[in-house]
Amino acid sequence: MKVLLDINDEKAIHLLEVLNSLPYVKTKPLTDEKAEVLLGIKQAVDEMKLIKEGKLNAIPIQELLDEL
Repeated sequence: MKVLLDINDEKAIHLLEVLNSLPYVKTKPLTDEKAEVLLGIKQAVDEMKLIKEGKLNAIPIQELLDEL
């Protein structure tokens, strides 16, 4: 299982020490840029789910292209 955590910098060091002391946990810090990209992808996936459920209206591709 993979988990993405958003932790205050002051507390992160202590939590990472605890996590790294566990033999079955691997940690890999993300850069701010990578975290931002992942957040954007997550938001896009969440929007797609809402569109498929009919809870959000999609913009037709031709309308999107016309705006460009």
